[in-house]
Amino acid sequence: MKPGTAERGAGPWRGLLRGNVLWLSVASLLNDASSEMIFPLLPLFLVGTLGAGPAFLGLVEGVAETTASFVKLAGGWLSDRLGRRRALVAGGYGVAAATRPLIAAATLPWHVLAVRVADRVGKGVRTAPRDALLAESVDPAIRGRAFGVHRAADHAGAVLGPLLAAGLLLLFPGRLRLVFALAVIPAALATVVILMRVREVAPTAVDEHTAASVRPPVEPPPAPARVDRRFGWFLGVLVLFTLGNASDAFLLLRAANLGVATAAIPLLWGTLHVSKMAWNVVGGAVADRLGARPSLVAGWAVYAVVYTGFALATEAWHAWALFLAYGLFHGLTEPAERVLVSAMAGSAARGRAFGAYHFAIGIAALPASVIFGVLWEARGAPTAFFVGAGLALAAAALLPVAARPPGRRGPWS
Repeated sequence: MKPGTAERGAGPWRGLLRGNVLWLSVASLLNDASSEMIFPLLPLFLVGTLGAGPAFLGLVEGVAETTASFVKLAGGWLSDRLGRRRALVAGGYGVAAATRPLIAAATLPWHVLAVRVADRVGKGVRTAPRDALLAESVDPAIRGRAFGVHRAADHAGAVLGPLLAAGLLLLFPGRLRLVFALAVIPAALATVVILMRVREVAPTAVDEHTAASVRPPVEPPPAPARVDRRFGWFLGVLVLFTLGNASDAFLLLRAANLGVATAAIPLLWGTLHVSKMAWNVVGGAVADRLGARPSLVAGWAVYAVVYTGFALATEAWHAWALFLAYGLFHGLTEPAERVLVSAMAGSAARGRAFGAYHFAIGIAALPASVIFGVLWEARGAPTAFFVGAGLALAAAALLPVAARPPGRRGPWS
């Protein structure tokens, strides 16, 4: 691919396994492998090695993710302001590569907090520019597939990371610090991939709302110069759904309550990521062929069914089946959400749009887990899961109107 040129082609998969889509996906796989080498071991390290308590563990993750949410908003704005996305993406990965392994040298709990915050700053800087760059690197008609491939690679890294950590611990029992230090290798490779293989692309002349409709017209209308006014409504509906989308840690807790053995919990977690990986490729194609809005509505409906299943489940095998189905929800929604964001903003405002999208999800996720936990403790797990399912159905009912393309009478036209 020539610098300054988006990857465009007539075939539905052409341009997806080369150029920016390929290398951004490879970078995400490597970086997530690095992150997941550390993250599953972090609670044990904080509590067992550094003597922190569960409350401090919650503080670390809460502060880190809140920081990431605000920086994502700023990172998207800055990429639009500079008109250069690749440098911010590379910088974000570079920050992670430089700071993440410093956990190996931590001797006090607050050291881990500082490293996690720095790592999340890197994530915040790169996330919105990366998504905008990916959207601008392919024809709008195949953006769903592009985001599906990218998200599948990200989930593949989430499978690979724990496997690498487990292998290292088999070779070097109890050497958590060594595992943390070696996590620098895939993180550094991710940065090198961005610097050596990813290219800037010229602003696209064609950017439209057609990805949100059933089928794109032959000649899409010009791109909006700014974020479409309907974008705020879309974010509002997304926040409504996110308020019922608690941390997946509750799913693992529910699985344990249903009788899944402790030793099998990591395997169950890995199975979920394999399911996410497979369904994201399928879900991206569905978003391109049928439209992002129908795909997203279907995904939220699947979420409601899965959460209802968790509320009613009584056997351990139910948890395994529901985790597999939960991957379908991710596959239908992760590419579709990003396609909708891309369609509602022109290239000059797309970084800000992605920043606002990630910010809204991150901020809403904080009270979501608190609400879910309070409901679980006060009324039991089934009530908490039923409330989550209800919010998903409410969001699915509102989305067709909130994200309707301009100039169309019907929500599905």
